[in-house]
Amino acid sequence: MAAVGESGSESGSEDPYIRLGLSQDATFEQVQAAKARCIADVDGDDQARARVEAAYDAVLMARLRGRQQGQVSPAAATASQREEGVGSASLTGPSFPGTSVLQKLRTNLPDPSQSLASLTPQWSLVEGQGRLVRVIAGIAGLGLLVVSVASVQLVLALACIGVFLSQVRRGRRPLASLGWTLLALLVGLVVGSLFTIALSPTALQQLSITPAQIQALPAAALLWLAALFLA
Repeated sequence: MAAVGESGSESGSEDPYIRLGLSQDATFEQVQAAKARCIADVDGDDQARARVEAAYDAVLMARLRGRQQGQVSPAAATASQREEGVGSASLTGPSFPGTSVLQKLRTNLPDPSQSLASLTPQWSLVEGQGRLVRVIAGIAGLGLLVVSVASVQLVLALACIGVFLSQVRRGRRPLASLGWTLLALLVGLVVGSLFTIALSPTALQQLSITPAQIQALPAAALLWLAALFLA
């Protein structure tokens, strides 16, 4: 085979197979070997090297088009998957270390629109038996808070667990469910603290209720509503 950098009919031919000294049914390994051999022959000649690279890319593109149209020889088809990977890399540019890892990471990244949708609140009343269970549990929890100051922590803990599980079962992601549960608890405790500050000691004595119970009641009520409506 004449060197690509030399003048002649073969080196100047527009047929990439002839330029690389290959036949139409050459295997992938033969294409690779021909490219390496031609580059070695034209060592030091940048223009000739560029022609070799162009011929190699043209052969790979022709093979890709042939597979898409069903016009590929059995010998070439044995290495179709390997050729497709190399051809894609040639078309997209030079390959650098870590490129495949970055491509896999980009493919596995979640859709930002779906991530934002999982964070936004969606309100819909629970249907079926779940609604009755939540209503009974909420009434029981609020009643227990009113009659027993020792039940404050237990009721709030169970309410948080119930809201979290309710959101997960309704399709929200666990991390987003945990965030909305903690937000409802925090807002309820803040509102309860404001009520506690606003009430005078005399009013607290007349109500026969402790500040801890007053602070917990809005939080429990808000968590109850979240379990019923937050999806």
